[in-house]
Amino acid sequence: MNFFYKAKNKDGQIIEGTMESADRFSLSRELRSRGLVPVLVSQKKGGLMDLNGLTQKLFGKVKVQEKILFTKNLSGMISAGLSLSRAVSVLKKQTKNTKLNNILTGLENEINSGGTLSSGLAKYPNTFSKLFVSMVRAGEESGNLAGSLSEVGANLEKSHSITKKVKGAMIYPSVIFTAMLIIGILMLAFVVPTLAKTFEDVGSELPSSTKFIIALGDFFSNHLILALSSLIAIVVTIVLLVKAKFMAKYIDFTILKLPAIGEMSRQLNSARTARTISSLLMSGVPITRAIEIAEDVVQNVYYKKALEDGRDSIQKGLPFSQIFVSNPKLYPVMMSEMIQVGEETGKLSDMLFQVAVFYEGEIENKTKNLSTIIEPVLMIIIGCAVGFFAVSMFSPLYSVMGNI
Repeated sequence: MNFFYKAKNKDGQIIEGTMESADRFSLSRELRSRGLVPVLVSQKKGGLMDLNGLTQKLFGKVKVQEKILFTKNLSGMISAGLSLSRAVSVLKKQTKNTKLNNILTGLENEINSGGTLSSGLAKYPNTFSKLFVSMVRAGEESGNLAGSLSEVGANLEKSHSITKKVKGAMIYPSVIFTAMLIIGILMLAFVVPTLAKTFEDVGSELPSSTKFIIALGDFFSNHLILALSSLIAIVVTIVLLVKAKFMAKYIDFTILKLPAIGEMSRQLNSARTARTISSLLMSGVPITRAIEIAEDVVQNVYYKKALEDGRDSIQKGLPFSQIFVSNPKLYPVMMSEMIQVGEETGKLSDMLFQVAVFYEGEIENKTKNLSTIIEPVLMIIIGCAVGFFAVSMFSPLYSVMGNI
C-alpha cells in the first residue's frame, strides 16, 4: 500500500513524502529506523500507483526465478554473518515485485516479533510450498539455515529447468497445430463456399465427405462469430475438464500409457520423488513426513496414492523400499534396487540423490529429441487432414470436368 507521511528529523524539521509499506505500523518502524519521528501517516487514496498496487495484490505472482534468487541471496547473507532480520530487510529493498515486497515485509515483522522464518513462510502457502517450508524449518532446528536455503534454491532451480525444457520442446508442435487450425478455419470460411457455389451451378451429385465439408464451410461463412465462439467454448470446456478432480485419474492413466510421453512421465515423477525425499532426509526431516510432502510434489494421482500407501506401510514397520517394489509399473526396477542398497548400507539419502540425478539426466536427453519424436506424428495427422480435404473437395471437380 502507498502511504503519505510527515516526520521530524533530528534537527526538528518536518519531512514529507510517500512510501510503500504493508501497513501504518510497518511504515512507522521503518521511519524510526531511519532516525525520524512519525507525526502523520495516512494511506494515499486514488492514482495510478494505487491501481498498480491493487492489481499486484490481487493478480501478482512471485516467479520461480525470484524464489530461487530469494533463497540464494538469503543463504549467502546469513553465511556472511548478517542477522536474519537484516538480510530480509536488504532483500525487501532490492525487490521490484510488489507482492514479494509485501511478503518480505510480513516475514520481517514475523521475525522481529519473535517468530521464525519458517513460521512466516507458512503464512504464504500459495507462494511457498510445504517442501520449501519444511526444509527451512529443518534447517532452523539443525542450526544450518543457510545450508537448507541453498538446498531449497538448488531444488527449485533443477525442477524449474526440467519443466522449462519440457515446455520448450512442446512449443514447435503447438505452433504448427495452431497455424494449421487457423488455416483450416480460413479455408472453411472463404475457400469452401466458392467451391460449393461451383458444385451447385453444375448440379452434380456429391460424396458424403464433400457435403460434410460444405456444411462446415457454410456454418463458418455465415456464422463466423458463432463458430469461433463455439471453438472457444469447446477449448474452455476441455481445459476445465482437464483441471477437474474427477478427471485426474483418467488423464494421468492416459499420460502413463502414451508412447514416449508415458516413459518421460514415469521418469519425471521418479526423479521428483527421489530428490524431494533425499533433500528432506538430508535436512533431518522424519521419513514419514518426507513422504507426505513428496505426495504434494508429484503431480500424478497414481504416484500420490502409491506414496500414501507406502507411508502407511512404513508406519506398520515395513521398509521404505517396499513402496517402489510394490509399484513396478510406476517406479523402475533399477530405482527399487538402488533404494534397497541404500537402506542396507545406511546411505539412503545419498542413493536417492543419485537416483534423482540419473533420471533428471534421462529426461534432459529425451526433451532434446522430443520435437524429433513428435514431428513425424504431427506430419501424419496434418497429412491425413489435408488429404481428406483435398479428396473431398477436388475429386468432384475432376468428375465435373470429365463430364464436360
